[in-house]
Amino acid sequence: MNASLQADFPVYSKRGPLTYLDSAASALTPQVVIDAISDYYINRPVNVHRGVYRLSHEATNDYERARQTVADFINARFEEVIFTRGASSALNLVAQSYGANHINAGDEIIVSELEHHSSVLPWQQLARQKGAKLVYVPLEKGRITLEGVTSVMTARTKVIALTHVSNVMGTITPIKPIIEAAKAHSIITVIDAAQSAPHMSLDVKALDADFLAFSGHKVLGPTGVGVLYGKYDLLEMMPPLEWGGDMIDVVEKHTATHKNPPFKFETGTPPIAQAIGLARALDYLQALGLDTIHRHEVTLKDQAIAAMQDIEGVTVYNADTDTGIITFNLDRVHPHDAVSFFDEKNIALRAGHHCAQLLMHYLEVPATLRASFYLYNTEADVSHFINALKEARQFFTEVGF
Repeated sequence: MNASLQADFPVYSKRGPLTYLDSAASALTPQVVIDAISDYYINRPVNVHRGVYRLSHEATNDYERARQTVADFINARFEEVIFTRGASSALNLVAQSYGANHINAGDEIIVSELEHHSSVLPWQQLARQKGAKLVYVPLEKGRITLEGVTSVMTARTKVIALTHVSNVMGTITPIKPIIEAAKAHSIITVIDAAQSAPHMSLDVKALDADFLAFSGHKVLGPTGVGVLYGKYDLLEMMPPLEWGGDMIDVVEKHTATHKNPPFKFETGTPPIAQAIGLARALDYLQALGLDTIHRHEVTLKDQAIAAMQDIEGVTVYNADTDTGIITFNLDRVHPHDAVSFFDEKNIALRAGHHCAQLLMHYLEVPATLRASFYLYNTEADVSHFINALKEARQFFTEVGF
């Protein structure tokens, strides 16, 4: 990875000086993805599946090739890939379709305080509706461990829903051994891979995950599209959440039948352009190499944390992070005040609870700052960030913070 890679991302040339450190929220979009989306709208901007004319056939082929690209990216079957509005939509689909039909009163669902809201709230709501119990994994220094998960597994546990990579702590959950432990007790696993898919290779067959979800916009793709992977036998038994459009098979006055997975979960006009753009983004990542990307961002993160630990008045909450995510605060300075200072230096950071209020409670803070490094970041970005951090600390000290 080098600075020349930034040339692939138009925002750098269009917006002038920019140190973008908010990829954990949304990654930048490369020109090849923009071109793929534009090509659809320019050359075949029509609906898929139902048209019996050439343009529709071409659009359908592009859309379904995109599904195959996603399937190859995670080593799934074509029929096991569902396009959704995003990872949040995908995780809600599992809870509302599978969970609503397989969770009963007294059953237990294991989650953690590390979860993004979309990975815990659907199960929280389902547990309330069904009279089930939400069980939290005890964290070990802010990490999910195999021992922590197995310590709360019981004969009543029916689902384990966990993040693969924390969007705040940047820690990698030992998903494979956790899934193995779950399988030994016939427990269904639901993996939030929104923060892992952009940075590391995923193989759902090797993991043996039952469900896995990720977002398009975090893997350099467009907004408005996400992916739900599910084992086919599970998807087959799950009822659709919406009816109409392209998911139906035969409709009578008082009865209707639906198509098989994945189509029964894709009601109406699907995110055609978004899926095509997502596929091109995955091609781009594959060409660079996920392992190479991960090593690059970890190198930058290590440089940044080493420098941050020498700055008085800065608290880093995840110095042992496994990824490019750094969560920190300037002592006695609210993150929203601090992030405005960084913005004046053309540095884009995230400030807030990061859709993880349970983790903020665990850290005993109202909010944090978060810097997240990705493939287009450079050592110059690290230097600029550290210099701005020193200036911020001095500025807020001088004004009485």
